[in-house]
Amino acid sequence: MTDLNVPESASFDPADIEKNKVIAGLSYILFFLPLIACPDSKFGRFHANQALLLLILAIAGNIILTIIPVIGWILLPFFGILVFVLFLIGLINGLSGKAKELPVIGKYRLLK
Repeated sequence: MTDLNVPESASFDPADIEKNKVIAGLSYILFFLPLIACPDSKFGRFHANQALLLLILAIAGNIILTIIPVIGWILLPFFGILVFVLFLIGLINGLSGKAKELPVIGKYRLLK
């Protein structure tokens, strides 16, 4: 559980955030970009992880909803909108230098 009084970006070096926030924002387009461009950046790695989680959610959700007849096909456009909103949240957080987790999926860590 996190303390509500502590900002999310408190565990990241401010110089790291300032130097790599563009790469962190772009990670939502290519999740591995921070791993190549700035491999030592904890901030970039955080957003690469968030982007990878979003990519896995998008692929898995599309496959599952495509397989389910009628109801899945009806829900598919709404799922696409949800993924797009999460993409925008992550992109804005990365570009503005914030280290906020994405809702629902952000608490998981695939990249250490």
